[in-house]
Amino acid sequence: MTQGAATPLPPPKERRRLREAGSLSRDEIAERVGVTRETIRRWEAGRTTPKGQKREAYAQLLAELIAAPEQPSTAAAAPSTAGPLPAATAAIQEPAPPTAGATAVAVAEPEPAAAPEPVAAGLPARTAAEAFDALYTHAAPFLVRQTYLLTGRRILAREAVERAFQQAWQNWPEVAVDPDPAGWVRAAAYEYAMSPWHGLRPGKRQPEAPPATPEDRELLGALLDLPPVYRRTLMLYDGVGLDLPETAAETEASTPAAANRILHAREAVAQRLPDLAVPEQLHQRLTELAGSERLDAPVSTVVRSGGEKRTRFWTRAAVAFTVFIIGATALTVRVAPTHYEPVPAPGSPIAGVPPLTGPERLTPADLELRKELREKLSGGPERLAPRTE
Repeated sequence: MTQGAATPLPPPKERRRLREAGSLSRDEIAERVGVTRETIRRWEAGRTTPKGQKREAYAQLLAELIAAPEQPSTAAAAPSTAGPLPAATAAIQEPAPPTAGATAVAVAEPEPAAAPEPVAAGLPARTAAEAFDALYTHAAPFLVRQTYLLTGRRILAREAVERAFQQAWQNWPEVAVDPDPAGWVRAAAYEYAMSPWHGLRPGKRQPEAPPATPEDRELLGALLDLPPVYRRTLMLYDGVGLDLPETAAETEASTPAAANRILHAREAVAQRLPDLAVPEQLHQRLTELAGSERLDAPVSTVVRSGGEKRTRFWTRAAVAFTVFIIGATALTVRVAPTHYEPVPAPGSPIAGVPPLTGPERLTPADLELRKELREKLSGGPERLAPRTE
């Protein structure tokens, strides 16, 4: 996101360093600014940018930490500015527990740690490639099924997950230290899969095979009829199993707005499928629908190599384009004129000069006379010449 003329903020890494230098937790910063702990985590990771009054409060707090890092307790003693949530959100602040024995849709994501180590999803790894492979093996199969429920297209779901992990590999130093690496990849995959530009692709016009059972087709149709932002919010809350603040942070919405989207999405699904009016039943049906599709993700090594090839291609294309621009500029400088040549002024008519004329055309009488003269001269008497005796 671009920042306008608002109060400038330090870089994301500097924000976290200032908080840790002031011995403040994310909960204390969130209480001071009036947001959730998850929002502070995303601000420090650079995944979202504060706006409006929250930005001003956050910038003021960081300025206090810069000015007086030896007194961190003053930031924690400030009163909270966050107001109570609407009463309508109380019933859905806790996600429905997954049903035992079913194929889980939700990715088993680790709890954010205070000082995360560069490992993927709690699985130890010695190198960056091993850490990436561990994260991919852990999260990719579930993420492909989740993305399929968002788009209804199997090829697009695989492509979105593959692109998201390639992006994660390109930014691996940032993803490795993120408290929630699976969430980082999930957000990238959802953004790519739900981009409106996919509607212009030729393959979008070709329908894919629907789910096998009529119940699954009806549920998938109900999901796809929801607005994209409602569909994503419902998927994160009732499918993945995030809590309300995390769902609001990932969809870049306020907590009340995310709660209202969940309520409206549930109502829309319940109108077409009355049996899914209970949130626990909806969660179970989403789990079964995702598990019924055999969507295999490519091997992690293929994803890494594909991302590296794409990076090399675009790097070479950028270099080639730069060389072309330099060559065109040099050619223009070489053939361009070195001095100014004035343009000749347009001509103007001059008065007093007679028009240019020629001999007049012969009349029929003149033509007849010329013919007669030519004939008589050629057949006339011989020329007389004097002779001396």
